[in-house]
Amino acid sequence: MKIASVIILNWNGKKYLEEFLPTLILHTPEWARIVVADNGSTDDSLNFLCSEYPAVKIISFEKNYGFAEGYNRAMGGIETKYSVLINSDVEVRGGWLEPLIELLESDKNIAAVMPKVLSFNERDKFEYAGACGGFIDRLGYPFCRGRILDTVEKDHGQYDEIMEVFWATGACFAVRTRYFNETGGFDPLFFAHQEEIDLCWRLKLTGYKIFVEPSSVVYHVGGGTLSSESPHKLFLNFRNNLAMLYKNLPKSKLGLILFIRMILDGFTAIVYLFHGNPKNFTAVFRAHIDFYRMLPELRRKRRQIQKTKLRKEATLIYRGSILFQYYSGLKTFSALKNKFK
Repeated sequence: MKIASVIILNWNGKKYLEEFLPTLILHTPEWARIVVADNGSTDDSLNFLCSEYPAVKIISFEKNYGFAEGYNRAMGGIETKYSVLINSDVEVRGGWLEPLIELLESDKNIAAVMPKVLSFNERDKFEYAGACGGFIDRLGYPFCRGRILDTVEKDHGQYDEIMEVFWATGACFAVRTRYFNETGGFDPLFFAHQEEIDLCWRLKLTGYKIFVEPSSVVYHVGGGTLSSESPHKLFLNFRNNLAMLYKNLPKSKLGLILFIRMILDGFTAIVYLFHGNPKNFTAVFRAHIDFYRMLPELRRKRRQIQKTKLRKEATLIYRGSILFQYYSGLKTFSALKNKFK
């Protein structure tokens, strides 16, 4: 009997399926099934899967719904107790899945568990998108155990203990299917980027916990859909971060934090301009304009979240400013001052 579904959301990723699907099949236990949800690919992904891997379940969409809505649509048809959302550009190794499911089984209040994520190209280093567990600071800036801003640490086993975290990486995490769907899944407004942080924040406001289990290790290529230098990726990150703050912050902090973020975002845009990046400058201001456009829908979602939450505020938010700590010279998670709350 299958208790878990391992779901790859694919969009024109035939080259990654060719490279990483064989290893995933090899190292995935019999009690889990592999599902590929195809997001309207225009390459030869579907023909490749049908001819080479007929046993893999395929869910096919007529167009690209983005990461958020694509996974929501796929999850709507999943009946297993657990779902594992994994990018097509992730390499797994033996024993990668069992620790994630065992931790979920140990406590029904744990909603999601992520593995340790290392770089596929520099295998002794953490990978930017998640590293060994995600957090945010009081202003909403995300960072990780093993990665703060653009500084990525080498993995020396320094973060190998199981730990409750604020968010699990969208590159690979296991989640209780029922909790994902009952919480509303990813926000389709986000399309892609930071939707996993928003989901984890909502799960925490509902009283659930998020963990990292470092004995499970995967290797992530990263930047498979949008390059880290892409102005569109920058646009999505800035816009979605503001949307996430608006939806989930308590009323007592919302106005001040959004005001500070608007100033900091404007300063960042000017820095891009002075460094000869007019496209990035434009992307930040486009993000703010789109955030204002989204406000009517965000207000509706905020009211719903604030009605259903069980706590006044989610825990494990870093009290200080990660920007201040970083530019003061504290560039690793273990060196951070102040405390989480």
